[in-house]
Amino acid sequence: MSGTRGTMAVDWEQRIDVKRMREERKDRALSRMREAGLGSMLLIDDPNIRYVTGLAMTGGSGADHYSLLLEDGTVVHWDTADHASNQRYNCPWLTDVRYACPGLGNVPRASGRDSARSFLLDKMAQTVVDALDEYGLANEAMGIDAGHAGLLDAFESKGIDARPAECAAVMEDARKTKTEDEIECLRQVAAICEAGFQAIAENAKPGARESEVWGDAVRELWRHGAMAQGGYLTSGPNTWPKHQANTTDRLIRPGDLVYADFYNVGYLGYRSCYYRTFSMGEPTDEQRDAYETARDNLYAVLDEIEPGKTTDEIAAAFPDMAGEHADWYGADDHWQLTTNHWAHGLGLQLYEVPLVWRGLSPDHPIEIEAGMTMAVETQEPAGKQGVRVEEMVVVRDDGVELLSQWPVEEITTIEY
Repeated sequence: MSGTRGTMAVDWEQRIDVKRMREERKDRALSRMREAGLGSMLLIDDPNIRYVTGLAMTGGSGADHYSLLLEDGTVVHWDTADHASNQRYNCPWLTDVRYACPGLGNVPRASGRDSARSFLLDKMAQTVVDALDEYGLANEAMGIDAGHAGLLDAFESKGIDARPAECAAVMEDARKTKTEDEIECLRQVAAICEAGFQAIAENAKPGARESEVWGDAVRELWRHGAMAQGGYLTSGPNTWPKHQANTTDRLIRPGDLVYADFYNVGYLGYRSCYYRTFSMGEPTDEQRDAYETARDNLYAVLDEIEPGKTTDEIAAAFPDMAGEHADWYGADDHWQLTTNHWAHGLGLQLYEVPLVWRGLSPDHPIEIEAGMTMAVETQEPAGKQGVRVEEMVVVRDDGVELLSQWPVEEITTIEY
């Protein structure tokens, strides 16, 4: 399967198979867990929980849910009362759902008492120990994806060999390349973002506020089944330098450049990062030249990405300090220019392995693998305004396949 299908369930064509995706993700984590010599893994980080359980971890309430993956493939999941009762009813693939004790996050913070925090942390640890005892795994090493000192101490006091480093390595290795269903989720979220770009093209005009146009775009995202948890639209003098990464109530004016970033827009949990630039009326020659520079810089990087290449080799294709306009920022090194020109992995989180960046990759390279998915982004000033452009891609055996399809050859012109 390649190319987006619809988002509804049908019986007459193959679409994203969520059951297969859940099972393949869990199997990846499980096989790597066994290879690492762990008898179980306690997952507290929302994306890791979703990766193994398929539960929609939407965030916001704190660490009041956690999952334990066992060596036989069983998952024990703890959640708050309403969530747990709903999961028992709606998630038949989870056979052991229990009530959580929120030992981390908002509940202990809001309690106002150290004694309450100690009680909650100890009770949380005990719920896990009880499950390990029931399944005969209390004497085997347990991976844990949280390095919280108090929680690690609680497990140590109960005789549990909790290993955060091993768990982090297991989950990173499992998640760094994507299954075909995961790739199709990212392709689908790119298509949904393009519906948002179309809403911008139709609604941006002189006199419209940035916030109004952004609201029209976000409505499209939700209408198509996405969860919009980030992003912004900015215009005119807010576009350079990229200091105003927020949507304001500024009135859009003739001659403005407008760009939007659909980042952290999720479809089945898979996150986008996708810039495009628009102009109010025909762009000037200066604006066209700036955009051509940003686009060419981006595609120079894409041309370098293939399996076996290392991130230091690829990072060299990004602009040098002069191309980064470091003098404007008063910067002396690339590490001071985070997010301006780089590539980052995409998946159940906005930033995943790999990261390709002149500020890091030259001294800390990793190897690119087929199946990695990432966003590659660049920017360029155009007088007192600026442009940004970004592509979402998957690494294939012979290079990259574009997941994003909004026209990229030139600035999208909005006639009004």
